[in-house]
Amino acid sequence: MPHTRSAKKNLRKSEKRRALNRAALRDITLLVKNVRNATDTSAEDLQKQYNLAASKIDKAGAKRTMHANKASRLKSQLSKVLNKKTAAK
Repeated sequence: MPHTRSAKKNLRKSEKRRALNRAALRDITLLVKNVRNATDTSAEDLQKQYNLAASKIDKAGAKRTMHANKASRLKSQLSKVLNKKTAAK
């Protein structure tokens, strides 16, 4: 456990940041699953879901919650899924 006041404050800050980062990553995981598992949705709805997921992924990459390369890779994978599903309809 921290002893100094500044170390105690840093511990509080890091716990808050960790909770926010984990929540953001959990939201991204859920959005990615929604895009990948969408079967009976229209092309427009699928595009909206992709746009929302891509936006969240971009923000996480910009804030360094997620590594920038991982964010880019995820968006690329989702766009491939989107193109495949819209071409099939």
